[in-house]
Amino acid sequence: MTSELHAQATTDVPIIVHARKLDGRLHRRWDARLVEQTGALVVLDGVFVEEVQHPLLGLIARGTLSTEYYWTDRWYSVFRFREPDGRLRNYYCNLNQPARFDGRVLSFIDLDIDVLVAPDFSYRVLDEDDFARHAEEFNYSTELRAQVRRALIELLALIERREFPFNE
Repeated sequence: MTSELHAQATTDVPIIVHARKLDGRLHRRWDARLVEQTGALVVLDGVFVEEVQHPLLGLIARGTLSTEYYWTDRWYSVFRFREPDGRLRNYYCNLNQPARFDGRVLSFIDLDIDVLVAPDFSYRVLDEDDFARHAEEFNYSTELRAQVRRALIELLALIERREFPFNE
């Protein structure tokens, strides 16, 4: 989801999203529109401005809508993708450090593990091998590794119970 592949601002003043790796390097960047900020929850909307062929998600049509849920106190984020006609396409979840949001830029540290959720709420945990490789490469602390595992368990429970944001 780079800026040319993902959301272009749908308002005059976009929110810029930065996905970074633990070493601080920028991994992805895109623009979105602020929908809501309530407590620790930040909700953004975006629109795919170009058709994208994704290795796991298949063809993502131009006009696909992305509602993005970030928390400043949770170790994951959730993207709800809707087809241009409004039908639920899927959810894509990232394990990441809690987001930071200054009102203009939302940033988070991507920790590799993702969860792909189908419209029927079946899901697949992805990229655990990337997490293990980066955990060694970047010398992730025992606490960081444990926190990611706890976050994954929490996220999967939300999916299985169809709790927010999987209840919309």
